[in-house]
Amino acid sequence: MAVHATAAACFLATMTGLPGVALALLTLALGGVAAWDRALLRGARSPRAIEIPAAGEEALVVLASGETVAVRAVRGIGVTRHWVALAPLSLAGRSVLVTAGMLGPAGARILRLWALWGRTICQDHCL
Repeated sequence: MAVHATAAACFLATMTGLPGVALALLTLALGGVAAWDRALLRGARSPRAIEIPAAGEEALVVLASGETVAVRAVRGIGVTRHWVALAPLSLAGRSVLVTAGMLGPAGARILRLWALWGRTICQDHCL
């Protein structure tokens, strides 16, 4: 929200009249919608769980609406001890970034192992 508020202030400072005010209000509204949907995880497409099979290249992200999205781990910089980046298999999906504080130590370890090697130490779904 702070970035959107700063952008709105810049629009007000550089543009005069009704177009500047309208653009500033629209920018603030966009910030609110983005925060509601992504940062606050209130949207229907917000992730709620990750299901990882014992072996396989893809996992499922369960959304708040009950839908599932197939994802794969992003190799290279996408897997560190601080985060795991998950990319959708389809072009229409959204990426998911799981940071270290989102899971407990055991869950984060299982997710990292799966992201690095494509398998877990569990027999079935672990997270």
